[in-house]
Amino acid sequence: MSHTTIMLLAGFALLILLRLTIKDAARATRLFLLLWLVVSVGNLLVGVLHAGYGWAEEATIALLVFGAPAALALLTARFEMRRRD
Repeated sequence: MSHTTIMLLAGFALLILLRLTIKDAARATRLFLLLWLVVSVGNLLVGVLHAGYGWAEEATIALLVFGAPAALALLTARFEMRRRD
């Protein structure tokens, strides 16, 4: 399994964990986005500084690694807010 796939699965797992433990969807989403941004930037730095990838190629992967779980988090939070109304 590729490192990118593992990171995506970790992001989805963190999102699920936070959504199950924090009842307020908006708060869980904000916390997830903050934590996942830190993890994604850390992953980008490890890729560039230690794995030898260039900034451009690692930034493309970082957008995917951060963006896919973040988009799902925002969509589920929006769905939750609409469901309440």
